[in-house]
Amino acid sequence: MVLMTTIARVADALPLAASMQEDETAGRSLMDYQTQSKQLFKKIMSDPQPPARCSLETGPFIFHYLIERGVCFLILCEKTFSKRLAFSYLEDLQTEFNSHYGKRVETVSRPYSFIEFDTYIQKARKSYMDSRARKNLSSINTELQDVHRIMVQNIDDVLGRGEKLSELDSKASDLSDMSKTYRKDAHNLNLRSSYAKIGAVLIIVIVFLLFLRYWWW
Repeated sequence: MVLMTTIARVADALPLAASMQEDETAGRSLMDYQTQSKQLFKKIMSDPQPPARCSLETGPFIFHYLIERGVCFLILCEKTFSKRLAFSYLEDLQTEFNSHYGKRVETVSRPYSFIEFDTYIQKARKSYMDSRARKNLSSINTELQDVHRIMVQNIDDVLGRGEKLSELDSKASDLSDMSKTYRKDAHNLNLRSSYAKIGAVLIIVIVFLLFLRYWWW
């Protein structure tokens, strides 16, 4: 479930639009996470090269964000919510937001200048929460670009220790490279094993043919 959605300008962390779950009890419990989201935007703003996609665990929830064209799209989800669907939802918001407000993002100075975008956020959120829609989206988005490379980090480690978000992106890239190297080595090992088996069979066949030849002679 997507509990909170916030859109902010990367250059100065200015919030442009936002939406939160309507339930009052849940809303009160999300206040701390709203504060964390603001801290995270400031962290992204101060980082010269923040990763374009990132996931940060926080208590029972997880933040996912996407940066595109100087705008950061951030959501807070339950950990059980599909990571692939979360980033598909973010891609959806980014496309719609850019088509309507892309040219105005740099000109506004007032917080939540595009608060009317909440209407679309609510509509998109509902469609992604629908069980049948989630099933269809899961089959369509079986391979969302770069999702498998996104490192999941604890937000307290990032905000508390002051670790740069760009370092997380570097770690994710290193993990991806290690994974590719491992797959390549495993493939080569399988080939060598197959060649060894074929060679053994050929030797047995040759020995058998030689035995037959000398036996019959």
